Amino acid sequence: MSIQSLIEADRKHLIHPVINYRAHEARGVTVLDSASGAFLRDADGNELLDAFSGLWCVNVGYGQPSIVKVAAEQMARLPYATSYFHFGNAPAIELAEKLVELSPASLQHVYFTLGGSDAVDSAVRFITHYFNATGRPSKKHIIALERGYHGSSSVGAGLTALPAFHRNFDVPLPNQHHIASPYAYRSNFPGDAELIAASVASLEAKVAALGADNVAAFFCEPIQGSGGVIVPPFGWLKAMREACRKLGILFVADEVITGFGRTGPLFACQAEDVGPDLMTVAKGLTAGYAPMGAVLMSNAIYQGIADGDAAAIVGHGHTYSAHPVSAAIGLEVLRLYHEGGLLANGVRHAERFARGLDALLAHPLVGDSRHRGLLGALELVSDKETKQGFDASLKLSDRITAAAYRNRLVFRAFGDNILGFAPALSYTEAEFDLMFERLEKTLDDVLAEPEVRAALKVKETKDEVKGEVKTHVAA
Repeated sequence: MSIQSLIEADRKHLIHPVINYRAHEARGVTVLDSASGAFLRDADGNELLDAFSGLWCVNVGYGQPSIVKVAAEQMARLPYATSYFHFGNAPAIELAEKLVELSPASLQHVYFTLGGSDAVDSAVRFITHYFNATGRPSKKHIIALERGYHGSSSVGAGLTALPAFHRNFDVPLPNQHHIASPYAYRSNFPGDAELIAASVASLEAKVAALGADNVAAFFCEPIQGSGGVIVPPFGWLKAMREACRKLGILFVADEVITGFGRTGPLFACQAEDVGPDLMTVAKGLTAGYAPMGAVLMSNAIYQGIADGDAAAIVGHGHTYSAHPVSAAIGLEVLRLYHEGGLLANGVRHAERFARGLDALLAHPLVGDSRHRGLLGALELVSDKETKQGFDASLKLSDRITAAAYRNRLVFRAFGDNILGFAPALSYTEAEFDLMFERLEKTLDDVLAEPEVRAALKVKETKDEVKGEVKTHVAA
């Protein structure tokens, strides 16, 4: 098919996720054609530096030949195997064992899903089953964070706390609740200790209001991804985990984005020696080369479910759970993280990534830089003193996305003036240099747009030496 016929067919038939349908019809699709390393190529031949790893997932970079090889070999040997009826397959069994070996010690069992959304949905079902099976049927309420993202399944979308995922979907459900995000830039706490204490107090207050006997679990991302890359202070995760233990509720770490080296260690929980009761993963598990997610479960929960009614089946499953091709890919991706040196490469370049983001704090548009490992964000403001953002009518995210594409750079421009970055763990020094060169050019291009300049609280002075007009943030 020609590019134009693909665009027309897409417009007529293909439903895209998380998009305004009419706006997409009017705009038309951008067709991606190929990829290699850190670069994408569109159907028009434009080469784009991917600073977002696809959708936070292609941690190993594109076109790793060893992954292609193991996928082809597994597809030729056993392209599909059900895990129903007591069947299994070697790659899935080996991957489960490897995940338990590499994950926090509290987690001993693995259930495979297709991705993050159904991993969260599966976790909720396992939690419900566990408390029913162990004689605590009143424990049905679940608490999560404002600005959190836990997928877009019928249940998970209610734990997610982003308006687009609630609008017209009749969520959150009555048993789903949210407490304040540990959003340091938008809070007035004098220090990290006070922010952490406030989060713990908020969780305690919500549990008290609902009744501890009615609360099942607390879900959180160690770093909130789609909510704007909100990076809590170090110690926050451990404090919330300890609070859950004292309150008698389960602690669920959603590491769909933060897992597999994105923040430095293989799992973000490991940086604070946190052992969750359940952990959801996906994305970096197969580095996006094939669909797969997982729920990792503590032995206590597994035994509670298994012994609840020993004669009955546990009625939860998916056709593609423990898919052999995805599992074979997952094993090779884990090998690349460790033996292939990609985890070490990510750690080695984290300081370069942080330095590049922090340097942009001097830009007139940038109010905040936050990051951990190779996960980071810039928050754009119209007034650095008041931290006021830009009015939605300006459509700043669309302007940023368009300018970035013209500069051959891909990242996430959220609708609330936040730019998200997640470069692959395979990035080189030269690729980081190119990323920040193109990113600064993008910010400069957007700043030069008259509507943006009009919305920005700045003063202009004339450089007497060069005769140029320069923009400075007003004091």
